[in-house]
Amino acid sequence: MTVTAVRKALRIDAVRAALAEGRRGLREHFLADPDPRKLLRGHTRLIDTALATLWRQARMPDDAALVAVGGYARGEQFPASDVDVLVLLGREPSAGERERLEGFVGRLWDAGLEAGHSVRTVEACREAARTDVTVQTTLLDARYLRGSRPLFERLRAAMHAQLDAMAFFEAKRLEQEQRHAKHQDTAFSLEPNLKEAPGGLRDLHTIKWITRAFGIGADWRDLERAGLITRAEARRLARDEALLQELRIRLHYLAGRREDRIVFDYQTLLARQMGFAGSPTRQPSEQLMQRYFRTAKEITLLNTILLQNLRARLAPDAGSQPRPLNERFEARGEFLNACSEDLFERHPEAILESFLLLQQHLELRGMTATTMRALWRSRGRINARFRRDPRNRLMFLLTLQHPRGVVHSLRRMNQYGILGGYLPAFGRIVGQMQHDLFHVYTVDQHILMVVRNLRRFTMPELAHEFPLASQLMSGFARRWLLYVAALYHDIAKGRGADHSTLGAIDARRFCRSHGLSRDDTELVVFLVAHHLTLSSVAQKQDTTDPDIVGAFANTVGDERRLIALYLLTVADVRGTSPKVWNAWKAKLLEDLFRAARRILTGGRVEMDTALAENQAEARRLLRLYALSDTVMDRFWAQLDTTYFLRHDPQEIAWQTRTLHFRVDSGDPVVKARPAPFGEGLQVMIYTPDRAELFARICGYFERANFNIVEAKIHTTRHGYALDTFLVMGDGDGTHYRDMIALVETGLAEELRSTAPLRPPLRGRVSRRVRHFPVTPMVDLRPDERGTSHVLSVVASDRPGLLYGIARILAMYRVNLRTAKINTLGDRAEDVFVVSSEALRDGKSVLQLEQELLAELQVT
Repeated sequence: MTVTAVRKALRIDAVRAALAEGRRGLREHFLADPDPRKLLRGHTRLIDTALATLWRQARMPDDAALVAVGGYARGEQFPASDVDVLVLLGREPSAGERERLEGFVGRLWDAGLEAGHSVRTVEACREAARTDVTVQTTLLDARYLRGSRPLFERLRAAMHAQLDAMAFFEAKRLEQEQRHAKHQDTAFSLEPNLKEAPGGLRDLHTIKWITRAFGIGADWRDLERAGLITRAEARRLARDEALLQELRIRLHYLAGRREDRIVFDYQTLLARQMGFAGSPTRQPSEQLMQRYFRTAKEITLLNTILLQNLRARLAPDAGSQPRPLNERFEARGEFLNACSEDLFERHPEAILESFLLLQQHLELRGMTATTMRALWRSRGRINARFRRDPRNRLMFLLTLQHPRGVVHSLRRMNQYGILGGYLPAFGRIVGQMQHDLFHVYTVDQHILMVVRNLRRFTMPELAHEFPLASQLMSGFARRWLLYVAALYHDIAKGRGADHSTLGAIDARRFCRSHGLSRDDTELVVFLVAHHLTLSSVAQKQDTTDPDIVGAFANTVGDERRLIALYLLTVADVRGTSPKVWNAWKAKLLEDLFRAARRILTGGRVEMDTALAENQAEARRLLRLYALSDTVMDRFWAQLDTTYFLRHDPQEIAWQTRTLHFRVDSGDPVVKARPAPFGEGLQVMIYTPDRAELFARICGYFERANFNIVEAKIHTTRHGYALDTFLVMGDGDGTHYRDMIALVETGLAEELRSTAPLRPPLRGRVSRRVRHFPVTPMVDLRPDERGTSHVLSVVASDRPGLLYGIARILAMYRVNLRTAKINTLGDRAEDVFVVSSEALRDGKSVLQLEQELLAELQVT
């Protein structure tokens, strides 16, 4: 080793020793007197000093600068986090300078700094920030360390000039939604990620990034001065942030590495360090986690309020006038607003009414910030008198009975502290841990997940996820009783006795006080008392033994109870953890269900469901055309449950007549007929599936001046597309029967084409859309099986909208499995089940969502 090398090593050793000593001192001071902000600032200053020394020793070029980015730049350097730095260059480096740069990065690691580094020119930074919102956000936090300050100021000016305010806001909002989706949209995992999950540090960072980008500031007091939050909210946010920072610091120290999940291994140690003593009925870790969950819940609420206030500040809708809904509530734009801030104090019965109004008015996306605050403050008005009021009892039942928005309402009620007030037994299990091998959510979140799963069984567009459950739910009368059972099935956990028995007592009390009939009450009580029975028998007993199956059927009593128990059991098992459900468990439950059903129905084979009725009616219609019962066998063998649930008997019979002798046709089959019900044309396409097929079909209808009102997209078992579209012309006097031949010939020719897709035509939007635009929404997340993604789109309807969406999906090579096109006046609400390798990459998903949002904008 040369003398120079020895001196270099000694200098690096000195930096490493100083860092180690400084970190030990910071840890000792923190454990003796926990102050997370002091620790983070101290650790940041320590690294600043080390980097300055290493930069000076490396003799970097005069026209280069060392820049702190990320959390390090914000002064929030956690003990085991990477040190994020940018080496900013004024030009592309020479070979010699590149070698010195590599040497500097090596010095960082030799000195004990786990560096997350990048080397870019200002121009490269601009290009990266233009295409990647993560890079843009990182550079927003940039802080000068050493080197050329003019170069750093050039970077800041370039970033500021390039920043598109609303685009940045929307990108961060989408990024947050995508991040939340990865955590099942809940903060209440039993091992939560305190940085990335809903209600975590990243939700606070998102607010600060947006406010910093718009010059409002990045301190909670800045937001208070700007009128975005109240003084009390600013204090709560600072307190909540400090708690999460303290927990993360302690986690890093306990794990000896970067660890952002509050895993079971550290929960008890964390609780003891933070002074939780425990009690005879609750462990210290349970007390700690309940405090964490309440903090995350509060952050989620304040994040929602702040994002809404920021949107109103950044894009005020000056022309929007309040629209009265009744004497107490109005619609302000797309949000529900209480006509007076003290409404809930003067009229507590309006509390539950507000949630029902959101369900009744699909155009409303949520509540205004002032209404959310008023609800939060008024939760104490829900007392025994409130719960005895017949008006409130009726309002709660109507919320459960409404065909849409049940889960959203229950989640909002829980978020604002309303649900636990109205159902005190539920309030006791909010944030309660479940220490077992399969639950990954707190009790309250598991219960709401079960309700959500039951609701998914009611949606035909999601029938592919659980075909039998969807089939059974479609014929189940008063399905809202299942939601009541779901609310109570685990509500008595943590009381020390059998929670099924105690929960059944609570459920009976609820049913009686809310005026349910005797039969409905007994069904709910049975489901709560026996919600584990089907799963237990199926997994733990020999269901090939007729005596065991007979005993189980005798316990259930009748077919309606059996169907209800099967639906609740599937929803319950799915609600414990995404990883618990598998094909083996599904088969065990289904085999026991079918065996018990044969006993309870006296051996009746056909199932009294929508699927069986659709098939039977289709067969009857086919006989009218002198077609035998066996004529459809070859064709129907290629169709699954989803097809028969989503098509009515007339459609099934029409398509069977047309295709039973063309099952393997290589040439596209296009058939059209006047719409069976109302105006328009119903067009059927049957062809081997291929890339861009959906886009090509949508493009043809756009050029032919047809508006797609409904689309049913289906892929057969042998890979053929079987799609049905309901289309309408522009004018009221369109003669659809005269256009059948034109559509059949023109569309078939288009399907044979291999030419590139044509650019979309921008049609004129209606006056109503121009004056009352719908805020575009895009939601893309994995389905329950994890094999596909569900893409939900909401936007103002316009000519060419569907083709624009289809072209973007085709561009990303996204395969369409099913689609539900729904147009409500001028509001489009479309759901697509899609699959693609590109959807496995988070950045690709974010880019796809951004492009779709841009396409959905009304211009």
